[in-house]
Amino acid sequence: MKAGPNNLITDIAGLRVGNAEDAGLRSGVSVLVGERPFTAAVQVMGGAPGTRETDLLAPDKLVQEVDALVLSGGSAFGLGACDGVMAGLRAQGRGFAVGDQRVPIVPGAILFDLLNGGDKSWVDTPYPGLGRAALQAASERFEIGSAGAGFGAMTGTVKGGLGSASAVLESGFTVGALVAVNALGSATVGEGPHFWAAPWEIAGEFGGLGPAPRHGPATEPEPTKRQGEATTIAIVATDGALSQAQAQRMATAAHDGMARAIVPSHTPMDGDLIFAAATGEKPLHDPVRDPFQLGHAASCVLARAIARAIYEAKEHPGDLQPCWRSRYGTSHTPAH
Repeated sequence: MKAGPNNLITDIAGLRVGNAEDAGLRSGVSVLVGERPFTAAVQVMGGAPGTRETDLLAPDKLVQEVDALVLSGGSAFGLGACDGVMAGLRAQGRGFAVGDQRVPIVPGAILFDLLNGGDKSWVDTPYPGLGRAALQAASERFEIGSAGAGFGAMTGTVKGGLGSASAVLESGFTVGALVAVNALGSATVGEGPHFWAAPWEIAGEFGGLGPAPRHGPATEPEPTKRQGEATTIAIVATDGALSQAQAQRMATAAHDGMARAIVPSHTPMDGDLIFAAATGEKPLHDPVRDPFQLGHAASCVLARAIARAIYEAKEHPGDLQPCWRSRYGTSHTPAH
């Protein structure tokens, strides 16, 4: 497999991503929206998730498609970002038809960034406004690193962030990932600059350092955040025509990529969650081989996206953690 032309989830035709953030708040929102409703599913493996409208994504539920997916900071307050996205979509005339009304279907997930140094003394929650702004900003090109839902994210070692990556398979399908990394664990090995996801890197997209000289945990890790303060939330997507059950299986497989890129992951204090989206633009050629390969690709792409989130994070005044680039210096970045 090779990276798509922009190495973003929006290399999948018909998908767009919008970011909105507030530097004073040190938080933000990211929205994935399609030109038309798309099949979606979810798999939760963390012990402390925060979600909205995820029950309806089960294969036995009435609604099989959604209008958008939301990743947000703000802990439970951030679920209000879905309200802003719903309002914006309704104004566009989009949504599930119920009589003469339209109800946009907008599942979402949140991460905890309330203790990252930002001003959280709001009277009215800012997240509906950020959600609508993110929807309005939706485009095929978008910023990663310190942007959107990853703007105020942290990890066990360095600043977190928003990441994305894509892959084009020999079968012609495209797979992409969008992730906000706010993990209790670390995306880098020990005290060094090397990424756990290094074996899956394509074309030096997060430094080209290769695997760490000693590729393995040296000690039993200690939690550096308290319960509810960590989470990695992600979306994996494809242009393949997947059923909701097949999309859920792709989300499940993609959790392997999270475990490859963050050590430890899926802890009792993380709310690790992955949505899956399928636009259905390309029919499956083989009902066994294609889903098998799409799941594998989703795990590889997500691992890469997680490392890119950390690699592309930028310094901001008042940071409580160094970003990867400031900690390890330009000597560890590839020449361009």
